Amino acid sequence: MPLVRELDPSAGPLQFFGAELRRARTAAGLSQDQLGQRLGYSGAQVGKVETGERAPAQDFAEACDRTFPDAGGLFGRLYQLARRWDGGYPSWFAEWIDSERRATSICWWEPLLIPGLLQTADYARAILSADPETPEDQLEELVAARLERQKIFDRSAPPTLWAVLDESVLHRLIGSRKIMYDQLLHLADISCRSNITVQIVPAEIGAHAGLLGGFAIASFGNARGTVYMESPDHGQTTELPSVVGRLSLTFDTLRAEALPPRSLAGPDREGC
Repeated sequence: MPLVRELDPSAGPLQFFGAELRRARTAAGLSQDQLGQRLGYSGAQVGKVETGERAPAQDFAEACDRTFPDAGGLFGRLYQLARRWDGGYPSWFAEWIDSERRATSICWWEPLLIPGLLQTADYARAILSADPETPEDQLEELVAARLERQKIFDRSAPPTLWAVLDESVLHRLIGSRKIMYDQLLHLADISCRSNITVQIVPAEIGAHAGLLGGFAIASFGNARGTVYMESPDHGQTTELPSVVGRLSLTFDTLRAEALPPRSLAGPDREGC
């Protein structure tokens, strides 16, 4: 079904882009499906851009400018603005943030770092400050935004999280020894929750299916799942069934190769 939820255009460039797209579309008397046909996208994808749930790709913005020439290149300019917008996290990460919030379960494979959903503030700060493109005056905002994501586990019906990490993640010194000590202690503590499982793929496994990069899979009950894939530049989010299916199989393989959890979550379990 096409999305019709209203958003505040002043919330950020993504929302402003979406509001302007909806205004132009309705003025032209087009449905989301009709506009999608002209842009080369589905009506559902148009709807997600309109509501700010999906960051538009460059070719999407360029197609909008071709479809609405009277806008004078507005969508291309908004796209460039959205690319520079952080607002706590990059614009290209917006769709995955929404997936985390809606998910009933999340499976996360991470070969390099502790996943953001399990990071302490100091660990996150050390990671973010290592990026030369992180503005110093926005560092604390970025850290706060990362910790804000973790509030999904404080809901009355939180999602389940199954995190599988490469053993090297535990040995990589991020920040200081004190930061790593606190991070590993936090990881051990949070894995005692009934909805969070953490497993480690031991180094002795050698080559395995997860060495090509980290990824996460968000599931929504009977709805189609969403995958987030990491890359050196920026991540990519997709709902393509072929990708979701392939990475789900990869995750199951990694989970089978990982050490079993030393304890299942719950206060009656040893170590918790």
